[in-house]
Amino acid sequence: MHKGQIYIIMGVSGCGKSTIGKLLANRLKVPFFDGDDFHPEANVQKMASGHPLTDLDRKDWLQKLNELALGHSLDGTVIACSALKEKYRIQLRQGLEAKMVFVYLKGSFEEIRSRLKERQGHYMPIELLKSQFETLEPPKSSIQVSINLSPKEMVAEILRNKQINKP
Repeated sequence: MHKGQIYIIMGVSGCGKSTIGKLLANRLKVPFFDGDDFHPEANVQKMASGHPLTDLDRKDWLQKLNELALGHSLDGTVIACSALKEKYRIQLRQGLEAKMVFVYLKGSFEEIRSRLKERQGHYMPIELLKSQFETLEPPKSSIQVSINLSPKEMVAEILRNKQINKP
């Protein structure tokens, strides 16, 4: 890992961002942050009531996550964030161009839907998964990891890949 590397673990809801992010941060000995914890209450309520977020809803949230990443740019961090669109990734990357690596946890709609059916206690209803896939613009430059690997294998794959993303 390059000193100060910022890893954004991205993908749709239910792909394993938090699990993989925590494991990766532990291996790298850097802090982990779950982007969901930085949503304003209005966003959480909107999603909980079954309504997808708009670009405007996400703007301030993405700015907070960019500021969080900037604040950890000396020692590095891992942040779980859906980062579904390219313009969201551009906003997250501002001021961190060469330091930010996107890790895309890739799975099919059916694979992730079956995982969400098992998940308990999360505000994101399974009905919003379709809108997340419709919004998703798979990154052109990222470390891509299949969700069909075990969490340990996924982290090993991320660590094997030393790719630095370019916008």
